[in-house]
Amino acid sequence: MYIIYNGKIVTEEKIIEDHAVLVNGPFIEAIIPEGDIYWYIDAQFIDAKGGYISPGFVDIHSDYIETIVSPRPTSMMNVDISLREAEKILISHGITTMFHSLSFYREDVFSNKPIRQPRNVQRLVDAIAETHHALHLIRHRMHARFEIDNIDGVEQIVKNIEEDKVHLLSFMDHTPGQGQYRDLEIYRDTLKGYRDLSNEQIADIIKERKNSKCLTIDQIKEVANLALSKNIAVASHDDDDTKKLNLVKTLGTTISEFPITMGVAKKAKEMGLVTVAGAPNVLMGGSHSGNLSAAEAVEHKCVDILCSDYYPSALLHAIFELSEKYGNDLHEMFMMVTLNPAKAVCMDDEVGSIRQGKKADILIIERMEDGYPMLTKTMVNGVMITTTNYRLNNEVRREIHANTGSK
Repeated sequence: MYIIYNGKIVTEEKIIEDHAVLVNGPFIEAIIPEGDIYWYIDAQFIDAKGGYISPGFVDIHSDYIETIVSPRPTSMMNVDISLREAEKILISHGITTMFHSLSFYREDVFSNKPIRQPRNVQRLVDAIAETHHALHLIRHRMHARFEIDNIDGVEQIVKNIEEDKVHLLSFMDHTPGQGQYRDLEIYRDTLKGYRDLSNEQIADIIKERKNSKCLTIDQIKEVANLALSKNIAVASHDDDDTKKLNLVKTLGTTISEFPITMGVAKKAKEMGLVTVAGAPNVLMGGSHSGNLSAAEAVEHKCVDILCSDYYPSALLHAIFELSEKYGNDLHEMFMMVTLNPAKAVCMDDEVGSIRQGKKADILIIERMEDGYPMLTKTMVNGVMITTTNYRLNNEVRREIHANTGSK
């Protein structure tokens, strides 16, 4: 049993003080007045030191694991080692539930990393599934990103859904001239950033991609319906106009990932879709693809969820930057990385908030004098996973002691 006290508790409704969180085994037992904590003489007391007591972060879109498995274009590390090393990094950024976003491509024209080859994707899918039955630090889930021209990959994705290895499904279309790459210059620049190609080679790739045969709407619906029958949320990707929003709604889609423009984001919200933007977009001050500004969309109430996308540390920093630099309500920013994503993927009965009966996934976030957020403690399922102690060097300690005397 743990008592976490002397902090600002991020509840579902608001941030409260003068209360403590009582954790009993893997669950949150109660939020109690701080004056009552000493009745629990058998509990271990954890001093939050005035920091925020937050739910663990739920990240529903991140391909970071691909970088760990395949750190170079021609390298492929052991998937089990990579997954275990990745979770040590993710937990250090407050991510207690990670939806590893794996790409099911027919052909990856950008990086050609070996991890995006179908056989290697499957190895990683299987490794993620195995974490449920082995020692692990965080909750590993699988977000299947299925490219709609991957006609030969339908059997593979269907088999994984049937075997309960998929926990979120999104349909992607990276055809140049629409969606994320509606601006062909951005598509060309992106290709050049990944590969050493001539203008003629790039022109050939664009022509080939535009002429690629894709799944029919009926085929997409069939895969989507299978996912929905297993209570797996379905997402669209890079929505760029109202016509596409209307189409994805017919598939049972409930999540719109990375809407391209403010107008599309607003329309997605009006249609009842949950919208997702990247936290790195906030830290960079805009999209690396020249699309929607996440900070602007948050200001206009067009984004419900922030994901780390490819930079895990962005979640922690983005919520404070959105509050302090852009003037958004801090509680609402916390919800964008905790309860809102948990609801979107049908996990809010277990995780995503500090509430009686939920799993005890809890963070303690303190602040340095310059405001830098320090994640000092992380608990998952009522188990204390990490404790981080920031330190001063001896010279600074002596200087502080000299200036404060016996204090």
